[in-house]
Amino acid sequence: MPEIALVFLSLLAIGLLGLATTLLTPQLMTAVGLLTLLLGLVVGVPTGLWYHVVLYRVLSKKNVLPAKWWWAPADLHPHLTHDELAQIKPWFALGGIGFLLSLAGGLAAMAGLLLN
Repeated sequence: MPEIALVFLSLLAIGLLGLATTLLTPQLMTAVGLLTLLLGLVVGVPTGLWYHVVLYRVLSKKNVLPAKWWWAPADLHPHLTHDELAQIKPWFALGGIGFLLSLAGGLAAMAGLLLN
């Protein structure tokens, strides 16, 4: 039974991809990509900044902040207690979502411009 569902989902994906290529013009793809990029920046920059602020506030009390800690802040998560991790996790996730939206939007906009 799972094989039938997999085949059905594959055929559905191929059909949606074919439909998208006929409906999605390069101009529309560029516009949607730029809007997605903007949305990602609006979501990701403030939440990512706030994640770093909250992480700094928590870890500076413990004196475990190395120099240039902001380059790999997720490496410092093992120093956090469960409650501290729960405090920063939403900001970490929202910042990551914003980054992924920015990345996908930028790539879509570039693809739309290249296809134009």
